[in-house]
Amino acid sequence: MTDLCRPFLNALPVRGASIAVLADPFGKETICASDRLAARLDELQIDLGLGPCWDALSTRTPVFTSDIRRVDHRWPVLADAIGDERIGALFALPLYIGSLDIGAVDLYTEEPGTLTESEAKDAVALSTAAARQVLLRALDAAQPGATYDTEPGTHSRRLVHQATGMVIAQLGISATDALLVLRARAYADGRSVREVADDIVDRRLDLSSGADEI
Repeated sequence: MTDLCRPFLNALPVRGASIAVLADPFGKETICASDRLAARLDELQIDLGLGPCWDALSTRTPVFTSDIRRVDHRWPVLADAIGDERIGALFALPLYIGSLDIGAVDLYTEEPGTLTESEAKDAVALSTAAARQVLLRALDAAQPGATYDTEPGTHSRRLVHQATGMVIAQLGISATDALLVLRARAYADGRSVREVADDIVDRRLDLSSGADEI
C-alpha cells in the first residue's frame, strides 16, 4: 500500500508519511510507510499507545505539532523514544468514515515548522480520500473473494440498496462510503452484508454516531 502515502509527499512539504489502522475490527498496524523513519514513528506510537495519531483519531481532529521536542510537549515519552532522529514537526490526521474509526496518517518534517492554511486543507482532503482506500483494501484483504450478499437475488440487492440509503441519511456520507461502512459492520459482526442490511431496514440497528458503535 505504499502508493497510499505518495500523494501526501507529492502535495505537501513533508519528508515522510505513514498510514496505520488503529481501530477494531482491523487491529493496530502500519499499512504504509514512505521510509524507515516514518515506519519507526508509527511503530513507536502503536507500541506506546500514545502520540499524535492516537489523539487525532480519538478527537477526529488533525493534530499539528510544530516541534515534537518542545519542553512542554504533551508526549514526553514519545519525544524521548525518538531520540536523535531527525524529526522536527509531526502532523497527524484521523481516518474515519461516518461513525467508523479507521486509523491515522502521520507526516513528519526534518525541521520544526507548520503547514499553511492551504496546505492543511490539502492534507485533510488527502486523508479523507485515503480513509476510503484504506478501508476498502482492509476489507478486501480480510474477505478475499467476498460478495455483498450470501443469498444472491433481486430481494437481497434491493435490501442492501435500501439499507445503504438509510446509512447515507444517518451518517451524511456518500453511497460508496455507506456501502463500505455496511461491509465493515458485517465483517466486525461475522455476518453477511445482507443480514446487517436487514437489521438496518427493520430499524434494529442504527449506525449514526453514538447510537451503535462498530
